Order: sequence, then C-alpha cells, then structure tokens
Amino acid sequence: MKKGKVAVLLSGRGSNMEAILRDSRQPDANYSVGLVISDREDALGLKKAAAGNIPAFCLPPKRFRSKDEREREIGCLLEQHGIELVCLAGYMRLIGPELLQKFSGRIMNIHPSLLPACPGLHAQQQALGLGLKISGCTVHFVDSGLDSGPIIVQQAVRVRVDDSEDSLKRRILRQEHRLYPRAIRLFFAGRLQIRGRRVIIADK
Repeated sequence: MKKGKVAVLLSGRGSNMEAILRDSRQPDANYSVGLVISDREDALGLKKAAAGNIPAFCLPPKRFRSKDEREREIGCLLEQHGIELVCLAGYMRLIGPELLQKFSGRIMNIHPSLLPACPGLHAQQQALGLGLKISGCTVHFVDSGLDSGPIIVQQAVRVRVDDSEDSLKRRILRQEHRLYPRAIRLFFAGRLQIRGRRVIIADK
C-alpha cells in the first residue's frame, strides 16, 4: 500500500504530533510523517521529531523579511519532502495566502472546542466562562480565517461541574489524540469531499 506523506507544523511540545506519529506506525496506517517544522527554536516537538528520525526544521519568523518569504521557504521544504497533507498541531500562527494557495484543501488543524464555538486562544477557558455543558475538539480544513475552515470531524467532551481549565484541557487532549489520526486516515483514503462549507465523509 502506497502511503501518503504528512508534515506537522507545531510551536510547542508536540503531543498531537506524537499521537499522529504513533498512529502512522500502525500496520494498517495509510500515511507516514515525513517532515516536522516549528516556528520556535525551543519547541519540544522538534526534539521529539528528531528522536523519532523525522526530518525537523526550525524556521523562526525573525529570520525572514516577511511572512510570504517565510511561507515560500516552508512550501519549498514541503515540496522537497513530497508532502501531500499539512497538519497544524499547536501551531500558533495563521497560515497566509502563500501556503493556502499552494496547499489548497490540504491543510488541517485541530482545535480544542466544538467549532464554531470558542475559536482562538484559551478555548477551554472560554467554554468554562460561557457555562457550556459540552465542549470537545474539532479537526477542520484551514482557510484564511481564525479556526473558520470546513469542519471534518468532531468529538464531544462533557464539561464537569468541578472542571478547571487544566482538567478540561487534559480530557479534551486525550480525544484530540484519537481524532486527528482518524481525520488523516480519512483524507488519504480519499473519503473527504469539500462542498462549500461542508465536508462530506464518503462511504468506504
């Protein structure tokens, strides 16, 4: 079976990257992780990628004259490594038109809420502040907005009366680690069809 190639873009510890990498090494996985890129030199995810023998690069914004120049460099790395799908995993930057055009319909993100509720930073804090009874996580395709692209899959997580931001974050993160690999497998199985704002999951 020919496997699709994934790149992970991250800014922090890389727990979702680890989950994706673990799943990619299962016998029935239809993809592999071929590249990791970070915008931060101190990102723990870079060390984890290197430990897993994954090509890993740091491209801090200060090294480039503009966002477009930096994204052109990212695009070159993606092409050099034969990447077919880009997965944002705790990547704390909006994707610009340079990458959006080059990888249209091929960039995913995971967010710790049931979008469109609680977009942006501190989603769990937002959920608690709003008094939500149900939160969760969402994998979506990336567009030019903030967590606004077509939704692929979601997983609900009940908000407990005694939840803190940290306790809710931990429980949602466990679901993220299951949900993201599922979305990637669906992509490489050719089962995701974008129809306007909707993503249709085709039958096998």
